[in-house]
Amino acid sequence: MKSPLHHLLSVERALIGAILCISVILVSACRPMDTKPKEDLPRFTKLDAFNPHRASFECKHEAAVNPPVSPEAEALFQEALVAVRLVMYPQQRDYPKAAALYEQAMKLGHWKAQFNLAGLYLKGLGVPQDEEKALQLTEDLMRKGVPAAWENMGTYYMGGVGPLEQDATVAYAFWQKAADMGSMAAQTFIGEKLTATHDEPPSFWGNRPIGLKMLECAFAQGYGPAAYELGLALSGDDDPSLNKDNARALRVLHEGVKWGSEKCANYLFSSFHRGDALASKMIDKVRGERYNVLGDALYANPDLRFPNLDKVLPLPPARLPIWDGRPESLIEAAKAVVPTPPAQPKPVASPASKLTGKAHIPEGWMLPDRPAINVEDQHETTRAVEAGYWIARLLHPLTDEHHAWNAAQWPLQYAQGELFDRTRPGLRDDDGRIVFRYVGQPVPMPPPDVEPLAYKHPLVERGIARYGDRPEPPLLCKGNIPCRRTGVWEGRIPEDHAHAAVFNQWHRQTYAQEGHAFPDPHALHLEIAPREITWRWLAQANAGDPTEFMSIKVDEPQAFAAAHVPAPVAETHAQSDEADDGTSTDIIAMLPGSSDSPEPAPAQPSKKGRPGLLDRIWPPRG
Repeated sequence: MKSPLHHLLSVERALIGAILCISVILVSACRPMDTKPKEDLPRFTKLDAFNPHRASFECKHEAAVNPPVSPEAEALFQEALVAVRLVMYPQQRDYPKAAALYEQAMKLGHWKAQFNLAGLYLKGLGVPQDEEKALQLTEDLMRKGVPAAWENMGTYYMGGVGPLEQDATVAYAFWQKAADMGSMAAQTFIGEKLTATHDEPPSFWGNRPIGLKMLECAFAQGYGPAAYELGLALSGDDDPSLNKDNARALRVLHEGVKWGSEKCANYLFSSFHRGDALASKMIDKVRGERYNVLGDALYANPDLRFPNLDKVLPLPPARLPIWDGRPESLIEAAKAVVPTPPAQPKPVASPASKLTGKAHIPEGWMLPDRPAINVEDQHETTRAVEAGYWIARLLHPLTDEHHAWNAAQWPLQYAQGELFDRTRPGLRDDDGRIVFRYVGQPVPMPPPDVEPLAYKHPLVERGIARYGDRPEPPLLCKGNIPCRRTGVWEGRIPEDHAHAAVFNQWHRQTYAQEGHAFPDPHALHLEIAPREITWRWLAQANAGDPTEFMSIKVDEPQAFAAAHVPAPVAETHAQSDEADDGTSTDIIAMLPGSSDSPEPAPAQPSKKGRPGLLDRIWPPRG
């Protein structure tokens, strides 16, 4: 016969068992929707080991395999990039807005938006920092076949991000996979590691033919870092056995500047300043200074591209056009040209100019579309944290009367530290709380004889392109015949072409001289016949007699004066006292020796330092 104590122990064990069972059920119910076993997650993909001595490499382009993007998703993506554009100071960038827009675009299938959103979660910008969320977003892109996501997973392993253990072997396996899929970043990274003449792991390996093939493949995709690494690999004492070719290296590095490589610009500055083999042993400090200016601009805004570099800085033996020495003159002329948006009706006097009291705005002034700085909404019981105009808003409008109340409010002017109006005219206590939203300080209205643009092009807002009027009727040329007119030309190939995604980009422009050949895509390792390219003339020719000295000239549209807001100038650039007058600008002489020559940079200059680990993990896509 069992004792009462034995029965009590049995009951206790049964209760413990029941509690454990319920706990298991609750834990199972609270698990995320993705309940796949660990080995099924892309981060745990079993890959071939990295083979630095591989015998072959097949070039693939990531643009050919990335998911297509709809115009609606692209518009949201561009709006997000404008919210965090690099021409703004860091405290002005609206990362929460960008995160929300990236998420909207991601839901419409925009892979770059999802890629950038993962980076925001990784760094905790605009969203709570969540490394696991960044990993999950990246894994979803891996499932969709995005090569850049496979490359990023390798970098996650190298950095030991989140729950991943740091493992260089796994990282290299992911980078190798990404390179084979078409990732230009992975092709550049591994390609550079293989261009040595002997093995010295883990720094480099001697598989130069394959390394050069990878770099050429990434270079064909218009990747600035690939141009830099390929240019370095080709430069030096000419040696056909190693594919050393200084003339080709010069052209490659020059193309890299067009594609936004600060390192290429700095390297060419140093070469021409010192007169090394890349510059044919000729010191040309005037030419070098122009590369230096562009390198500084690319440091200030890495999103910049200079497709029309040959307009301001053609390769030798071409003569340089005359430049006034102002950095902004050089930078603007080398940018891509985008069509001027349509004009909207001429502005009329602001109704607020007829109001009195705190709602009054002086005649000729208006409130901006968005404030110059980001200020959080303030509750009605607080004070204005910034001087300017604030507008009252019901925090949670629920009825038609609530929405009508919001619509009837005018921005009111408050001094910094001044208490907000708490009278709540027209509202009851049960209508809910109100907040005051910062509208900003008044700005001058556009001149009445100039029609402002209906909208701003996102590339211009980001400071990486400029407006230009497109001549009508259009002047078109096929790429296999000589250029019919000097100026900026924009190239396009049919959308059904195998390389359309690589070639048809906003910065696919060139500055060509009348009677000269258009760029041959084969020089960029693109299998595109010149006759398949249609070039459209965008004007923008320099001024002067082609047989004598030319001057850099920028043709500005009439609507430019109302639309253009100058970007903050980098600290190394001098501010100009000259104002834009909306007319064509003829640039006048800067003679050799007219400015102080900077000290020469090292052979492989890196004036601003190398990026940190997180920058390596997350280079945002634009």
